[in-house]
Amino acid sequence: MNGLTNRFSRAGLAHVLPFAVFMAALGLASFLNWLGGEDGAWWLKEAKYWVYPIQTLLCGGLIVLFWREYDWGCIKQVRWGISWGAVVFFLWVSPQMVFGAPPRLEGFNPYAVGGGEGIAFWISLLLRMLRLTVVVPIIEEIFWRSFLMRWFIAEKDWQKVKFGTPNLGAFSAVVILFAFVHSFLDIFGAIAAGVIYGYLALKTRSLAACVTAHAVTNLLLGVYILWTQQWGFW
Repeated sequence: MNGLTNRFSRAGLAHVLPFAVFMAALGLASFLNWLGGEDGAWWLKEAKYWVYPIQTLLCGGLIVLFWREYDWGCIKQVRWGISWGAVVFFLWVSPQMVFGAPPRLEGFNPYAVGGGEGIAFWISLLLRMLRLTVVVPIIEEIFWRSFLMRWFIAEKDWQKVKFGTPNLGAFSAVVILFAFVHSFLDIFGAIAAGVIYGYLALKTRSLAACVTAHAVTNLLLGVYILWTQQWGFW
């Protein structure tokens, strides 16, 4: 850690490392799934069921470790995040909810753990919801809106750029990249989310508002997933 902090600022690590670890874990789960194939061992072909909990704990630990490096901005602005987060949720599920797109049934099914009962099931479900509603909103907003939008404006002096500084090029690049890392099936919702969360960053100048919006979106999405059992939305 000391060697890294000498080369990169601690603030840079705080904004990038949790997201990098998160993406690396996704890559690991996909690789193990490919390695396991159709007839491989369960721990390979269903690696997501043990990789994702570890991913949640690791990324959550990094957030706690670097907590003081994040400038959350005006907490009062979170009121904007609540309403806009609900809008993003509706746009995200509208292909299925409104336009009759096929349900997305394949994905992380928590009922596959412990047969849907017992301590293993509840721990798995709790960590999955913690990942969705807390870890993901924080690591994505500190990376996309707090770091990358500012980095595109001033690469070497990004910390001197105020959160939510208007810049069309940086805004557009983050929207495109944010959509790119999501599933193709989520492309419409991801673009809408990138635009709305970016707009919130510009309007409120508050990282807390962006995290709140993202968390509200994901909380509503989590309830929707459990209600409809469309595991593909995880």
